[in-house]
Amino acid sequence: MLDFVQQLVSGIALGCVYGLIALGFVLIYKATEVVNFAQGDLMMLGGFFGFTFIGMLGFNYWFGFAGAVIAMALFGMLAERVVVRPILGYPQFSIIMVTIGLGFFLRSMAGIIWGTDDLKIDTPFSAGVLKIGPLVLAHDKLSVIAATVILCTLLYLFFNRTTLGTAMRASSENMLAAYYMGIPVKRVVSIVWAISAAVAGTAGVLLAPITFVHSNVGLVLGLKAFPAAVLGGFGSIPGALVGGVLIGVIESMAGFYLPQGWKDVAPYIVLLAVLLLKPEGLFGLHVRKKV
Repeated sequence: MLDFVQQLVSGIALGCVYGLIALGFVLIYKATEVVNFAQGDLMMLGGFFGFTFIGMLGFNYWFGFAGAVIAMALFGMLAERVVVRPILGYPQFSIIMVTIGLGFFLRSMAGIIWGTDDLKIDTPFSAGVLKIGPLVLAHDKLSVIAATVILCTLLYLFFNRTTLGTAMRASSENMLAAYYMGIPVKRVVSIVWAISAAVAGTAGVLLAPITFVHSNVGLVLGLKAFPAAVLGGFGSIPGALVGGVLIGVIESMAGFYLPQGWKDVAPYIVLLAVLLLKPEGLFGLHVRKKV
């Protein structure tokens, strides 16, 4: 039973990282109907920014964390303005290929700037543990779960209780109608990219206590976060988080209880099973086809 609880907490912590990356997929897709396949690499870049501020420049962990998130928000706005906005309106395949190319560019630049070695960020939670009787839970994993809950609460309040959040939701529902109502759609889309990159950067810094940061970590985790977004229902913000947690828990449990090799396969088997039974995903809106 203790092993089960520990694996469950580990899976939830890892799933929170998947969920935050998947949340970035969903935010950009809802606002622009663009699937950003560089989202995992934005997470990787956020981890390297965190390492730069905390590990290289010697900033306090919290100041370094905030600096990495702000840097990623600015980079997200820059990427939207320079890379994505000029090709909006072109076929979806063209936009997808551009985001894939952006991911390759970020991985290459990360290797050039920070090298190809595995890097780790020291955090206030790295060595701490919480003991509940015989149960031992690492502070770094609990901190990831707590930070994800706090971040999601702030995003919920932002989207539902602020004027800008309402404008962003309106733009995601109908961009043309929002434009005619006086909403600055281009600025809203730029802010969505900033928020998406900031969320990815947060995931990158949170990931550092659990695993190492390296130039290919974004590709690996992005390939798992995208199915998490699909599992939850592409376009659903709660679904992205739930899908990420499910993928993380299934992966953790499969790695512990099933033979070697099942860890990376089990989440995709569950994904296929869910999509066969509920093609729109767990939280997706069902659209009845007209015959």
